[in-house]
Amino acid sequence: MFWYDGKLIENTQISLEITNPGLIYGANVFTTLRIYNSSLAHPLTHWQQHCDRLKKSLIQFDWPFPDWQEMTDGAEQLLKYYPILRIVVFPDHKIWITGRFLPEDLALRQQEGIIGWVADSPLFKRSLADHKTGNYLTAWLALQKAQKQGAKEAILMNDHNHWLETSTGNLWGWKDNCFWTTPDNGAILPGITRSQLLQYLQQQEIEVKQDYWSPDLIQSFESIAYSNCGVEIIPFFKILNQSQTLEFNPHHPSLNLLKNYFQQPKIP
Repeated sequence: MFWYDGKLIENTQISLEITNPGLIYGANVFTTLRIYNSSLAHPLTHWQQHCDRLKKSLIQFDWPFPDWQEMTDGAEQLLKYYPILRIVVFPDHKIWITGRFLPEDLALRQQEGIIGWVADSPLFKRSLADHKTGNYLTAWLALQKAQKQGAKEAILMNDHNHWLETSTGNLWGWKDNCFWTTPDNGAILPGITRSQLLQYLQQQEIEVKQDYWSPDLIQSFESIAYSNCGVEIIPFFKILNQSQTLEFNPHHPSLNLLKNYFQQPKIP
């Protein structure tokens, strides 16, 4: 079941013209959001922020806006069945919305952490990193390679061996009573969860530093996790980094400072 061009379609196949640039070049922009309490209005859903993300990319690419009400209608239809929605806008302003379920082992990942793998090849560098476009091949390839190494997530790097982000989210490290995250300078996708956590931590008067993650800095972290809208906060207990293995505490108290954001009393 999915939504395309103003219609709810009960099928597993979509029909696109063979000249569609979204099919040929990956020319589309998208956002992925988690629906809380089956409501677009729930504060943790961040519906408006996701629409704003799409709008920002469309403006920069000089593409026409979609019918925003149609987008809302399609999302309202699919959230009855799925807790996670992926909303795609094509250059011809058509909207495609699909849904999926949360990972079955999500609670275990959140509690016990996962294994990460550092994608150390130039092959895995993302283009237009600060936009979510249909050309997500490099991140997808990195994730496939990570899974072949027995890991659940890949960590992407720049040419200076600085860790940037994971294939699906933003990085958080903890040391010296302070969080560290990578800077929003066009080299990463500044996630919506990342921006909300930055605001929340500032309100809690918890220091956050945005800097490049050098090998020395990474070695000094007491805990490392990543965030995205679907899985919230996932810690790493082991990271496969070239010829060495780094180990971290997935139960470190610092992680609760991030997880507490999702436990706040929220107006439904």
